[in-house]
Amino acid sequence: MYDLECCWFNCNGLYLYSATESKLTVDTSRGERLHINFDVTFPALPCSLVAVDTMDVSGEQHYDIRHDIIKKRIDNLGNVIESRKDGVGAPKIERPLQKHGGRLDHNEVYCGSCYGSEESDDQCCNSCEEVRDAYRKKGWALTNIEVIDQCKREGFVQRLKDEQGEGCNIHGFVDVNKVAGNFHFAPGKSLDQSFSFLQDLLNFQEENYNISHKINKLSFGKEFPGVINPLDGVEWIQEHTNGLTGMYQYFVKVVPTIYTDIRGRKINSNQFSVTEHFREAVGYPRPPPGVYFFYEFSPIKVDFTEENTSLLHFLTNICAIVGGIFTVAGIIDSFVYHGHRAIKKKMEIGKLG
Repeated sequence: MYDLECCWFNCNGLYLYSATESKLTVDTSRGERLHINFDVTFPALPCSLVAVDTMDVSGEQHYDIRHDIIKKRIDNLGNVIESRKDGVGAPKIERPLQKHGGRLDHNEVYCGSCYGSEESDDQCCNSCEEVRDAYRKKGWALTNIEVIDQCKREGFVQRLKDEQGEGCNIHGFVDVNKVAGNFHFAPGKSLDQSFSFLQDLLNFQEENYNISHKINKLSFGKEFPGVINPLDGVEWIQEHTNGLTGMYQYFVKVVPTIYTDIRGRKINSNQFSVTEHFREAVGYPRPPPGVYFFYEFSPIKVDFTEENTSLLHFLTNICAIVGGIFTVAGIIDSFVYHGHRAIKKKMEIGKLG
């Protein structure tokens, strides 16, 4: 609809086309935030093993982000098995175990036990994830997950077993500060030190992680006409030449961009360039496996502005074209006329002779 409106406006305004002017300025913006949009497929990593983390130079860190992210379980052919929005908490169950030890009554509000890891008397752990976080903050190891009511109800161990051999598609966005930082997809965060026994049980060791991936879509901010995202459709396959996984790194240079359309509407967005590098998990310290995107922002901003050719400029071009036609026609006419006269003179001279 937008394109049709612009076409109608251009044609009826006697403007045959709109030109895009570009200008470079210093980016003086401060304190802004940015949405990084992504759609990445891991054909050999189960959804329960993949976590999304962000961190930046200002010290802001977010681990195992679950909001605004959707995970799709896929089989080895890429077919979707299940789609779920991450971070929606535990499934609804009948009469879960309360913090005080009894079962939930109909007139009670659910408050699950943190199994000794509470930071305050009124703290509740209503999901397996919340119990794990509470133990992680204490630095405790959760050695017997089968006794945790929340994890048992959610079928955490069974879910990991069910997802063995599957892949995962993750799409959504993360909200970050507009400063240098990184976001990454790290396998195995669901199996931290508190769940080391599960790693042995399910054979999920770091060297077994296959971080092959395909970036279906990656953008920094909103889309605008003509933007090219260089990582869209990029795929990398891990070769098991030595049986080791590693860290696949993308180094992204983000250029702030403002696009102003022909009607004055502005789109604040970004363009980016990228280089990539694979670092094997060898030596010490061993790099954590995963797919990492390290980004930094250029101090130069690009302004794109759509502009119509003015009516005066349009008329000037028409006059120049008409004048050029007459000039060329005059040259051709003169050439033909003088050529004809020369031939005619030679013919007359021949007759007299």
